[in-house]
Amino acid sequence: MTSNSSLPGIKLFDLSGRAAIITGGSKGLGLAMAEGLASAGANVMLVSRNAKEGAESAAKIAESYGVKAHSFSGDVSDLSAMEAMAKEAFEVFGRIDVLINSAGINIRGAIDELTPEEFKKVMDINVTGTWNACRAVTPYMKKAQKGSIINLASTLGLVGLANRTPYATSKGAVVQMTRALALEFAPFNITVNAICPGPFLTEMNLPIADTEEGKRFVVGATALGRWGKLEEIQGAAIYLASDAGTYMVGSMLTVDGGWTAR
Repeated sequence: MTSNSSLPGIKLFDLSGRAAIITGGSKGLGLAMAEGLASAGANVMLVSRNAKEGAESAAKIAESYGVKAHSFSGDVSDLSAMEAMAKEAFEVFGRIDVLINSAGINIRGAIDELTPEEFKKVMDINVTGTWNACRAVTPYMKKAQKGSIINLASTLGLVGLANRTPYATSKGAVVQMTRALALEFAPFNITVNAICPGPFLTEMNLPIADTEEGKRFVVGATALGRWGKLEEIQGAAIYLASDAGTYMVGSMLTVDGGWTAR
């Protein structure tokens, strides 16, 4: 891997030797961010409910970027699983510098067509799962007196959209969790921020990609007039995980092609 350390300021983005946990890291935006951090030198743990998928993705990252990549199979909605995740990450890497909470689900529909169980399922993964992972790494980051937590919120945590009550509610909660935890963790030199992605063409969004709804609310609503490419999330993740982002606290960084600018 070619070093750019001679370029002014480039070391601010260097993650060499650091260890990052990425929930939902075996695919989609989670995998893209894991690859981004690995490209900057970070060792990574990919957390996924699909053990085979997680192991395969970790192996590809290790081969492509020459870093240590590990996989962990667990459900973010289970606190004991997240505590085991953090313990294993520390055993493997000897440190935990970064946590990216990317695990999430989306169930669409009008409120009178959705069930309470569907609403709760989204909350369990998107909200409780984020809280569980944050809680699990807390002892390690507090002891080290440093760290970076990056929550995946959404533009739908900032603005509304019809037929999205479970998802929008959950991401609004992640926004407020990020702000509250940022204030709680600042005295320990731990930064907490959120990335608010707009319409990226992830597996979650494939069902609406070619629909009239997708064209109207995505292509027609973004300033760039297109879906985001997965790799376009990487810069934000590297920035918030690195020394370049140490003065970012409790911020919501939108990466949305100009959707919320309208």
